[in-house]
Amino acid sequence: MSGYVEMHAASAFSFLEGASQPEGLIDRAAELEMTAMALLDRNGVYGAARFHTSAKRNRVRAHVGAEIAVSSFGERMRPPEWVPHRCTKEPARVAVLCESRVGYQNLCQLVTQFKMREKGKGEGAATWKDLQQYSAGLVCLTGGDEGPLAAGVMSGGEAAGREVMERLVEIFGRDGVYVEVQRHQEREEEWRNQIALQIARSLKLPVIATNGVRYATAYEREVLDLFTAVRNHTDLDHAGRLLAVNGMRHLRTAREMAALFRDVPGAVEETCELSARLGFELDDLGYKFPRYPVPEGETMDSFLRKRVAEGVMRRYGAKGDRGLLERARKQVEHELALIARLGFEGYFLIVWDIVQFCKAHDILVQGRGSAANSAVCYALEITAIDPVGMELLFERFLSENRGEWPDIDLDLPSEEKREQAIQYIYQRYGELGAAMTANVISYRGKSAAREVGKALGFDADSLSRLSGLVSQWEWRGKTDTMAHSFQHAGFDLKHPRIAKYLELCMRIQDLPRHLGQHSGGMVICQGQLNYVVPLERASMPGRTVVQWDKEDCADLGIIKVDLLGLGMMAVLKDCIELIPQHYGERVDLAQLPEDEEVYRVLQRADTVGMFQVESRAQMASLPRNNPEKFYDLVVQVAIIRPGPIVGKMMHPYMRRRQGKEEVSYPHPSLIPVLKRTLGVPLFQEQLLRIAMTVANFSGAEAEELRRAVGMRRSWERMKNLEAKLRAGMAANGIDAKTQDTIVENISSFALYGFPESHAASFALIAYASAYLKVKYLAAFTAAILNNQPMGFYMPAVEADGCAGVPVGLHD
Repeated sequence: MSGYVEMHAASAFSFLEGASQPEGLIDRAAELEMTAMALLDRNGVYGAARFHTSAKRNRVRAHVGAEIAVSSFGERMRPPEWVPHRCTKEPARVAVLCESRVGYQNLCQLVTQFKMREKGKGEGAATWKDLQQYSAGLVCLTGGDEGPLAAGVMSGGEAAGREVMERLVEIFGRDGVYVEVQRHQEREEEWRNQIALQIARSLKLPVIATNGVRYATAYEREVLDLFTAVRNHTDLDHAGRLLAVNGMRHLRTAREMAALFRDVPGAVEETCELSARLGFELDDLGYKFPRYPVPEGETMDSFLRKRVAEGVMRRYGAKGDRGLLERARKQVEHELALIARLGFEGYFLIVWDIVQFCKAHDILVQGRGSAANSAVCYALEITAIDPVGMELLFERFLSENRGEWPDIDLDLPSEEKREQAIQYIYQRYGELGAAMTANVISYRGKSAAREVGKALGFDADSLSRLSGLVSQWEWRGKTDTMAHSFQHAGFDLKHPRIAKYLELCMRIQDLPRHLGQHSGGMVICQGQLNYVVPLERASMPGRTVVQWDKEDCADLGIIKVDLLGLGMMAVLKDCIELIPQHYGERVDLAQLPEDEEVYRVLQRADTVGMFQVESRAQMASLPRNNPEKFYDLVVQVAIIRPGPIVGKMMHPYMRRRQGKEEVSYPHPSLIPVLKRTLGVPLFQEQLLRIAMTVANFSGAEAEELRRAVGMRRSWERMKNLEAKLRAGMAANGIDAKTQDTIVENISSFALYGFPESHAASFALIAYASAYLKVKYLAAFTAAILNNQPMGFYMPAVEADGCAGVPVGLHD
């Protein structure tokens, strides 16, 4: 029996035209012992990164390609005229595969070119001229019913089909075109196949068999039918011939394909030969982060060292602590040596450049995230947290063993100031040199409930009632499931239509619906980013977006800088301007003193208007936690969150803080990890270190765990890691009860884990807002009122503390 490689599959990243995640396709391919597989999603490589990453784990070669809409080939084949619900007119799509890096770069440029021609966010379509310009390194398949050959044959028979093939040969060359045949037990399809085979023989072109895969297993055909109804704005009862006539578009075994095409010699074997010919994989992406332009006679390393040395004196010299200054100098030397070894100088300089732009243009900016652990970031004024004074661990930010780029998030005032910084990056690196990362909008509870209900023909009242039962994000306990909500509301789960509705709602959870843009993540590239990943216009004018989200970019080593909008930053900026005018004093947010009066106000929970500590839950816990120093505020910011609450960590910490409970540890080996939080794990970093300490996780495994705990509702990924955790703990002699406790702590953070570095950065803003409110109440209140809506309370409540403060009236 010959081998077989599926060379034409589409995933759910064809957005309502495929029913399986890329990972699901790879898992099924591995089960079928397929050595390789090709993913060709509609008009892009949206799912290629996940497809590639999963293929590497399963030791399957991942071929990259796409189905490209080409308007010059006319409309794609559609159902007959008598079908009551007509599908939307669409161009025929040419299937292309990347043979080399040049081919991949051409595919990215091709998609970018026709996407960017659109005035706004839209599908777009290529032309013959576009294909000719970017055909090098690409191999063309004629496709199935979406392809140009099928469209030509249906519109003009063999003569029109031959004309299409001659055009494709002209564009891709005789060695770059394969006549594709698919068999799904449809009479018209077989008629087209016979004509295609005649054309292949007359033009001496190779024939290749594929299954035009749209889902991994036949079971998922129902999901594709659902998506077809959604895409065509109808319901399943009236979709008719818009739906596939059977469920044959799943991955098949080599034996099945050989039997199906036994009358077409070599068509199945050709898949293996073509697979061997395709040498490109996404490991060979060719991405390079931009080099920062430095003055003549300087290197990026020497220039960075000078800026850091200046910053150390500016930041630490002002503190008047010689011992701290020496420790800081020693720490930055350690960090700079590692940065140089890893070749990250350009990254730090580019982020520094963005910060310098913000300062020059009166935009308040502060870095957060794991960057707060870096003395270099502090010296460059990227962050405002002193990591040396706070004894933060630099290796949480950057490690030689992790093999990943640093991640720096910048908080800026919301709206126009942040947009000004984003547009600066576009202007500096060009429209094709920088772009926002994508945000894949996936089906969640409410969106799934609405669209499944519409597809099943539910009336508006029932649909509103059903979707209203589904929580959007908040996990409220073990009974927070769709089934429990429906049953509690009086729906009969045994009714066939309700049962099917519930089943389909659950099955489409996390499948992609459409592409959005990340709130502030930007990627930039040395040269043109459109050689690395296709770009397209975002819905917001003046912005472009890449076709991958931040996790995909991280997996493929593409560097991201986050520019995030934070309303409190605008308040602080206004305060910094108002205080010198009305109080005659200047305020430096990075040098605010620890003040007993400020902590007394926090202990009384007089925190209306203060960042992160003004909610009712925060007010209730502040007197009990009694913050006395900055790290207490770091814990306070992090503890009133679902992660610590669900994981049953909040109350133990508070009891220990008040001396009502003895400090204890889940295992003696965890004392160094948990000492600062009184034996209670509160932060993501602690949970990672727990896994490494008790279960012998490697750095790579810890990073995989970090990704899992950082993704909302990532139960599947967490479950896969749980067995490995337990095995490691058992090997270290940890008993089953302690294992359960540790696993519960880690699993709870799969919902809402919070990093210590984020908490420290937020705590600094919280302290700054508290300090400014206590010391400069009128200026703080004016700034709050100037930036409404803001926080939890109405403006009248925010201004209540200013009773008796004189008000000046100005023209």
